[in-house]
Amino acid sequence: MTDFDFNKIRRLDGTVLLVFSELMRLRKASDVAVSLGLTNSAISHALRRLRDVFGDELFLRRPHGLEPTAFALEVEPAITRSLLQMQEALAGPKGFDPASARAHLRVSAYDYEVGTLVPDLLADLTAKAPGLDVSILSLVRQSAVQALMDGALDIAFGFFPNADERLLTHQLMRERYLVAGRKDHPAFAGPLSLEAYVAADHALVSQDRTMRGIVDQALAGLGKQRRVRVSLPSFFPALFLASRSDLLVTIPYKIDSRNADRFGLSYVPPPLEIRSFPLQLAYHRRDQRGAMLGWVLGRIRTFMTKHD
Repeated sequence: MTDFDFNKIRRLDGTVLLVFSELMRLRKASDVAVSLGLTNSAISHALRRLRDVFGDELFLRRPHGLEPTAFALEVEPAITRSLLQMQEALAGPKGFDPASARAHLRVSAYDYEVGTLVPDLLADLTAKAPGLDVSILSLVRQSAVQALMDGALDIAFGFFPNADERLLTHQLMRERYLVAGRKDHPAFAGPLSLEAYVAADHALVSQDRTMRGIVDQALAGLGKQRRVRVSLPSFFPALFLASRSDLLVTIPYKIDSRNADRFGLSYVPPPLEIRSFPLQLAYHRRDQRGAMLGWVLGRIRTFMTKHD
């Protein structure tokens, strides 16, 4: 930037450069005025500015019109390139070609998304864009939001209530809950009652190490309380623990239903109403017109439509 002649460049706006280009093509000021929709006076003013900036006559009057000087002929290619680059910038980024592009996508996805959405989505993305590399970070809410703000992430999956106005969020789906336990758990001897549910010991999945969650809030509304014996930070250890103990675990439907068999678990609907939660996608406004991100968002929308 320090090599730029700011004073001269500031005087060479797009209109002046277009006047130069059209004078080279048409060789008559009146024809250029018609071509650009300007007055003859505006063309004369632009030509004076060009001559002053470049320190050359640029165009000499001849009976047949204007004849470019040797200097004008020499600078024409550079001015044409400048105009083409301006036009390219105005057209925006080139479309993302998934078959040939080399790109790096940075995604935040925590336990739930990694266990449900991410594997099949990654298979879809990489099959169509073999040059797309993906980094997955496990960041929760505010950490994911901060990474988006800092430009360290492209997209984040999760739940982002009251998101910063600089972020764009889209709801992908809503998720409900199931109750899981080992197949011979006594609570599953018959239909799971609220009394049997409350009487059992429970494992809770909580990223903030608390011993209370959304289920406990729902129970409190009914004047009930359960015993949470252990709190874990992620879902799969909770499933494994439930398969080796008398603990019940109440976790999202897709995690439970897709993984119960491999852990030897049974699952049933909870015996009380628990509000569902949304799965959202978030990204920064500054990135919304990026070619790669636009393509990825389109694939996610298509994928969610087919797999909802």
